[in-house]
Amino acid sequence: MIDLSKIRAIDFHTHAEEACGCHADDGYDELQSTMARYFRAAWEHPPTVPETAEHYRKQNVAAVIFPVDAEHETGYRRYSNEEVAELAAEYNDVLIPFSSIDPHKGKMGVREARRMIEHYGVKGFKFHPTYQGFYPNDRLAYPLYEVLAEYGAIALFHTGQTGVGSGMRGGNGMRLKFSNPIHLDDVAVDFPDMPIVMAHPSFPWQEEALAVATHKPNVYIDMSGWSPKYFPPLLVRYANTLLKDKMLFGSDWPMISPERWLADFEKIDIKDEVRPLILKDNAVKLLKLS
Repeated sequence: MIDLSKIRAIDFHTHAEEACGCHADDGYDELQSTMARYFRAAWEHPPTVPETAEHYRKQNVAAVIFPVDAEHETGYRRYSNEEVAELAAEYNDVLIPFSSIDPHKGKMGVREARRMIEHYGVKGFKFHPTYQGFYPNDRLAYPLYEVLAEYGAIALFHTGQTGVGSGMRGGNGMRLKFSNPIHLDDVAVDFPDMPIVMAHPSFPWQEEALAVATHKPNVYIDMSGWSPKYFPPLLVRYANTLLKDKMLFGSDWPMISPERWLADFEKIDIKDEVRPLILKDNAVKLLKLS
């Protein structure tokens, strides 16, 4: 298990990819390579879960890791939640498994969510409204949320603009409107006991994200997907003050490495007493690791 006394940080946002890398026949290979260029990532095929674990061990950082299931909207084959959870269990000194279930899967998805929590011990689920093609407050997703709320599992949502499909013809069919964080205000009202994490600086809706996180006790923000040197000043101000107990370090690995994010984080104006909260302490509390 994770030795909290030894790790220097917990990365709340890392992606799992299959050992084969990508699927060229359904277009996933093109999506990944285009996204890698967008983020200026240093790989041709994404690293595997074992490769990710080894990287994080060397960095002395633990990581929340998950696949993303968007089969209904995109046709891309998903990475099995079971396989990701089993691999994470082999590297449980650094990896914390989340799952992902496309909300369009209805009762089948609900059964899977319950199984992943009960039999695999996953602590949360990743949702990507733009990639999955749904508004977070659409009632089609509520049966899934009900399972998460029942078990106290965390719901992690992509918010704001996305690198997925960026630069591709028609944005590869990805619609940004789904990821406005204001839609999560409804979810936070309807599921007040379900922890909600809004991922990324929520450009162009940063003020909406800060408003929801400030107003709703169960809503947090992970600061992944951007180098900290590009963070909006308003986000930094709230991180230092009103939301210092609700901000989480996240890299968006493998598009951004944890060491790059952490190095850039050292250079921005965050109070000394707030840094450990963002880097580790808030995540420990939210994940109930101690």
